[in-house]
Amino acid sequence: MKITVLGCGTSTGVPVIGCKCNICISKDIKNKRMRSSLFVTTNHKNIIIDTSTDLRQQALVYGIERIDAVLYTHPHADHIHGIDELRSFNMIQKKPIPCYGSEFTMNRIRYMFDYIFTTDANDGWKPELETFLISAPFDLFGLFIQPVNVYHGKMEIFGYKIGRLAYITDCSQIPDNSKKMLDNLDVLILGALRHKPHPTHLSIEGALQIGAELKPKRVILTHLSHNLDYAETNKSLPKGFELAYDGMEIEIEINDRQ
Repeated sequence: MKITVLGCGTSTGVPVIGCKCNICISKDIKNKRMRSSLFVTTNHKNIIIDTSTDLRQQALVYGIERIDAVLYTHPHADHIHGIDELRSFNMIQKKPIPCYGSEFTMNRIRYMFDYIFTTDANDGWKPELETFLISAPFDLFGLFIQPVNVYHGKMEIFGYKIGRLAYITDCSQIPDNSKKMLDNLDVLILGALRHKPHPTHLSIEGALQIGAELKPKRVILTHLSHNLDYAETNKSLPKGFELAYDGMEIEIEINDRQ
């Protein structure tokens, strides 16, 4: 299974519009962050986690020409507002794209983008999507997909465990029953917004604490703000922890249903 970090930035992206801080004007390409999304390729199928605001640019930069399914974590703008870009993939694939998420998330998406899901003779070119409500593990293209309940402030949202990979972006707390799903991981991709505490996101310190508790082989921190310089922050992290960067690629062997 090949994983590509399409974007590792927070809702503003980095650089932030109008900001002249050292990180926003940095020439280090690893300080340029599109909105958070993950691309999973296995068994000749492509799965994307969230349709970020930057989906079009991500697809062009990383040569994505097919999306076979979408997994949604939650319905905040930076994670869903690229949904209209899926119509380009419909044109290539000539069939609807299945989209999976919690009842709350999928109902919000159907409400916010009702033009996609209603029939109107006056409508033009729009995405062809099929929505599926999930609350338990399911099989997708031979992969065992485990939704993981986490808290984003007071909002209960999904992370996803796929084999020995877990992807948890916007998160301020992981309940104990969800932590039990996250043992024996090869890779944990975990949101860590900044050093300063935040009410709806883990800080670097909070993410380090969770990583130390769960003990995956590798922890990659994502959903990063413009308060984190890639090189400087990476040097300060303990062994086994690192910052994500746009275009980061990871290979994970899939050999069981854990």
